[in-house]
Amino acid sequence: MSKKEDFSKETLEHVSKLALLDLSEEEKEKLAKQLGDILNYFKKLNDLDTSNVEPMTHPIEGLKNVFREDVPWESLSNEEALKNAEHTKDGHFKAPRILKR
Repeated sequence: MSKKEDFSKETLEHVSKLALLDLSEEEKEKLAKQLGDILNYFKKLNDLDTSNVEPMTHPIEGLKNVFREDVPWESLSNEEALKNAEHTKDGHFKAPRILKR
């Protein structure tokens, strides 16, 4: 692995601006060091020899999804579905307009 690199303060300022985070100088220094440590740890993983490691399709071998049996049942009638709605129109829920024309 190459020499330890710090997460640049400029990069941190750019990311915090995109995330709309207002960080103090102390927080910027602390986060820059922490993020630099995280990135350097991941760079260590590049040095590992994984040539004889088979790729995994799932981290837990033999795990299968368990689905419940699909059992049809009768749904609510239109009247039952709308009976507690405050605003309805022509057999449908009525909601306020959210888009302008």
